[in-house]
Amino acid sequence: MSSSPLSKKRRVSGSETKTGSHCSSSNSVRTELSHTPANGMAKNGNDAEIDEGLYSRQLYVLGHDAMKRMQSSNVLISGLRGLGVEIAKNVILGGVKSVTLHDQGVAEWKDLSSQFYLREEDLGKNRAEVSQPRLAELNSYVPVTAFTGTLTNEYLTKFQVVVLTNSSLDEQICIGDFCHSNGIKLIVADTRGLFGQLFCDFGEEMTVFDTNGEQPLSAMISMITKDSAGVVTCLDETRHGFESGDSVTFTEVQGMTELNGCEPIEIKTLGPYTFSICDTSSFSDYVRGGIVTQVKMPKKIAFKSLSSSMAEPEFLLTDFAKFDRPGQLHMGFQALHAFEKKHSRLPKPWSQSDADELVALAEEANAAQTGSAKQEQLDQTIIKKLSCMAAGDLAPINAFIGGLAAQEVMKACTGKFMPIMQWLYFDAVECLPESWLIAKNNLFICFLGEGEVIVTDMDTIEKSNLNRQFLFRPWDVTKMKSETAAAAVKLMNPSVRITGHQNRVGSDTEKVYDDEFFESLDGVTNALDNVDARMYMDRRCVYYRKPLLESGTLGTKGNVQVVIPFLTESYSSSQDPPEKSIPICTLKNFPNAIEHTLQWARDEFEGLFKQPVENALQYLTDPKFVERTLKLPGAQPLEVVEAVYKSLVTDYPHSWEDCVAWARNHWQCQYNNNIRQLLHNFPPDQLTTSGAPFWSGPKRCPHPLEFSTNNDLHMDYIMAAANLLAQSYGLPGSTERSALTKLLQDIKVPEFIPKSGVKIHVSDQELQSANASIDDSRLEELKAQLPSTEAASQFKLCPIDFEKDDDTNFHMDFIVAASNLRAENYDIPPADRHKSKLIAGKIIPAIATTTAAVVGLVCLEMLKIIQGHTKLESYKNGFMNLALPFFAFSEPIAAPKHKYYEIDWTLWDRFEVKGIQSNGEEMTLRQFLDYFKNEHKLEITMLSQGVSMLYSFFMPAAKLKERLDLPMTEIVTKVSKKKLGKHVKALVFELCCNDETEEDVEVPYVRYTIR
Repeated sequence: MSSSPLSKKRRVSGSETKTGSHCSSSNSVRTELSHTPANGMAKNGNDAEIDEGLYSRQLYVLGHDAMKRMQSSNVLISGLRGLGVEIAKNVILGGVKSVTLHDQGVAEWKDLSSQFYLREEDLGKNRAEVSQPRLAELNSYVPVTAFTGTLTNEYLTKFQVVVLTNSSLDEQICIGDFCHSNGIKLIVADTRGLFGQLFCDFGEEMTVFDTNGEQPLSAMISMITKDSAGVVTCLDETRHGFESGDSVTFTEVQGMTELNGCEPIEIKTLGPYTFSICDTSSFSDYVRGGIVTQVKMPKKIAFKSLSSSMAEPEFLLTDFAKFDRPGQLHMGFQALHAFEKKHSRLPKPWSQSDADELVALAEEANAAQTGSAKQEQLDQTIIKKLSCMAAGDLAPINAFIGGLAAQEVMKACTGKFMPIMQWLYFDAVECLPESWLIAKNNLFICFLGEGEVIVTDMDTIEKSNLNRQFLFRPWDVTKMKSETAAAAVKLMNPSVRITGHQNRVGSDTEKVYDDEFFESLDGVTNALDNVDARMYMDRRCVYYRKPLLESGTLGTKGNVQVVIPFLTESYSSSQDPPEKSIPICTLKNFPNAIEHTLQWARDEFEGLFKQPVENALQYLTDPKFVERTLKLPGAQPLEVVEAVYKSLVTDYPHSWEDCVAWARNHWQCQYNNNIRQLLHNFPPDQLTTSGAPFWSGPKRCPHPLEFSTNNDLHMDYIMAAANLLAQSYGLPGSTERSALTKLLQDIKVPEFIPKSGVKIHVSDQELQSANASIDDSRLEELKAQLPSTEAASQFKLCPIDFEKDDDTNFHMDFIVAASNLRAENYDIPPADRHKSKLIAGKIIPAIATTTAAVVGLVCLEMLKIIQGHTKLESYKNGFMNLALPFFAFSEPIAAPKHKYYEIDWTLWDRFEVKGIQSNGEEMTLRQFLDYFKNEHKLEITMLSQGVSMLYSFFMPAAKLKERLDLPMTEIVTKVSKKKLGKHVKALVFELCCNDETEEDVEVPYVRYTIR
């Protein structure tokens, strides 16, 4: 899934890593980059700083501490077939200290099906040596070495984490025992056709610093009792969200000050707003206020070695519908190892004799068990399926297991998130053709043919994109994503037909993505970053009756939804609740969290450097701007005209000095004057009508700031604000701090005296109920004083669109300074640039591991669509959180059924109406209404097309008479005031109908064909 991609260069030391030096020259290969690429990436070092420009989205998942721990870890990945290269790709992108690729085998034909860094010309060459230079290109901070020798105990001691793929059970146990006794963390990963296995052993004592990766919860306190187990009651605005066993600490408690800054206290939840803590009976009496904050406590966990865990396995369930599957596959994989050891090969695809032998070996392995691994009865069917496809190597399964395995490598390196304890098995046997008989003969027939992939993305590649996918390289930055991706895919598979487009998919590109285009498709996969675009594509797929694979990621969380025509509900059938918005009055006067001050700063940015300049530009260039503005509701006309007047007259700067003076005065207004006015209206000791302190609970009492050129934050604000104002008026800016200080010393700031009678709204309800009156005389006065539009050429106006990822444009400089100054006003802890960028930029945290796992699941569902699966139970919606780790798969929800008369219908059904009649003339509105009355016994009461109402039973008689005998397309054109494009073959009409009993009935939409 896509996420709107950040940028901050940090200097990196160039010290050499040790890994490669331990490898003999005959057995190891290493790529050295002789120069730093143009995008600022460079070699990693032992004390390297973190390149926030590259790792920004991942940093929001892992955090700086975990990233630094990861940068000190050397990782060995053994086995460079499809699974091994997938793990290596994700780990290298993640940014460990070094990666060593180990393989003693050579590239074979069968490897080309899933090992995306092998090509035909590589056949017969060592897989690790061939893959090494291509993997090394992914991240120049991570030295990548190829090793083709034997994995001796001495060699293994060079690594903090060892990953085994494509290895024998004997080798796994031998290496596993050595790693367990020497503090080396071990991951074993394996894929066999549609089956996957993962095992983790991170030693007898591992510390997990953060089990879930979620932000620590906090809540405001309304009461704390004095008791043997004091009860804390939180404000009833939101639930506290804590769980029993959580640890918390306190700040800003008045009265019971013993709790402030206390050591973490374990709590017991009593309800959604209450929980108990320690003995508070000897503490001071609670007076008011306080914030309780969750503290992430380190957790120690112990792992068994591979040999011990074989007999007493602990399974992580991936699919609750397959509750007994892990135990069965635990025996099945052991039987596979036994089969391979006996025959020096895997079972042949769809060989009955080999399948029977594998069942016998599994029975033998099960009989020998004495621990909890022993199964009461083996599922012969699933063991036979394992045998039939054990020789298969599927990229989607590798992507899923490889994504999970790479995340476990990161957990092993960092102690961030809860590891898999200790075995995970996964299968996707639903991908087999629904007819088992067909499967034996024609399994791969459906994949032959002239297929084509079309990708579209209007975006260009940014540096932060390089961290979470493997189709782009540093030299691709600023190129088009779709073209670059298509070219990279062609390198991996020259026979694939893939086309890259650079179009946004939406109503404005329906001439490109028209009926003919959609009708030629077999399905659509979404990788979008916003709900509106998802819903648009969903509507198109429902209309054209095309399968849709919808997916998304958010940090370590990922989901996949399958939408199948006539079978499932669509993406739009269910929606997440809307994001909770911050009340306007909270933003304007009563912030209590850094999120409030950051949103306020973003609003400031838009209200200073974009909207007023845009309005002024429209005033100068659009003759109807004033006319449109005067039609706006409430006090908006005066506000807009006043803003234009300020932009073009009172605040119009003519020099850098003017910009600095404006910034200094604006600082005074926002951080001193307005706060003093607020405190004049509501003094610190103000009481409410009920006698409670006004400044309590969520209302934090502010204090004004005094400007100083010696305060870096004050100077940051002036520098950013003055430069942004200069940019918006086409003036040159400056970064000379000493010169700025000198300029500021000469600026006279007007004295401010708080006024009486200034109304400040305390709540949004009060704000909404306030009558906004317009001062017409003031409006006319301003209009008269606006400059002539004929003088437009004199103004060089340039509205500024917020761009968070350019650290030279002053945008984030302004946001950070503006937000933290306001936070200081209200004694709210400030946020650093990194956190500010996340919140203000609405950044979606992203990491390659989750992306890989989700893509694997999407492609598995695609296999089912290609084969034409028709059973609902064959498909799987999926949700995962790799941090916990947690997996949930479920059958998609069937399309809900509706009914009119005795006719059942779903969202996939519609009325098909041919607009052009047999006589060659188009149907009129009267004929359309009659058609439904006669053919379907439905009386149309309302008829619409998009947002245009074409007919209603309450329509004025004159208008109705005018429309009844007009052709339908003419009515649409007339009402919508838009011409129908030549690409439009059909229109969609929505109906409200009554049945013969005059009861309102819900009916499908109409597809009205006109060409």
